[in-house]
Amino acid sequence: MKHFVTFEGIDGSGKSTISKMVSEKLRSAGHDVIWTFEPTDSPVGKFVQDCIRKQSDPFVTSFTFIADRIQHCTHIKQWLGQGKIVLCDRYAESTYAYQAAQLETELKDPLKWLQELSRHRILIPDRTYLFEIDPKTSLARIQHRSELIPFERLAFLEKVHKNYLTVSKGKRFLQLDATKPIDELVQLCYDDILR
Repeated sequence: MKHFVTFEGIDGSGKSTISKMVSEKLRSAGHDVIWTFEPTDSPVGKFVQDCIRKQSDPFVTSFTFIADRIQHCTHIKQWLGQGKIVLCDRYAESTYAYQAAQLETELKDPLKWLQELSRHRILIPDRTYLFEIDPKTSLARIQHRSELIPFERLAFLEKVHKNYLTVSKGKRFLQLDATKPIDELVQLCYDDILR
């Protein structure tokens, strides 16, 4: 059974909807579940959201994302210590994928730099689901949003998508076709968590 599970994907991939539905399904089956997200709603997490809205310096945004995650991990450790299943909507791979796209003109290898900043400071999930979707399709899904943030632009999301595919390698990752029916994806994640 997997206790710490993260849900990753570009905007419009469905990961938030699916992670919430998986948490409800697990809860209905009698499991003690925490559904959480990043950036968090802590003061540091709110500062991250402010950085995104204001299109702050990408280094400032990156450091605040990582600071928020390190703080978040103290809570995740406590929840895991209490025997809970923790599902997190966005985690480290989001920072690697999005901030590396922001920093590509600033650093030789932004992915490596971001991963080094986090090394030994954050928890490693038991499973990370990557919801794969073509950026054009994902943008079509979120066009109804009242205000698209700067990250929700096609050229940028294409870079993010590429970064996600680069960092999501290894046994911990399960890449899922985000265009499949939601119920099918929920069941797939649910079964995998309990395995």
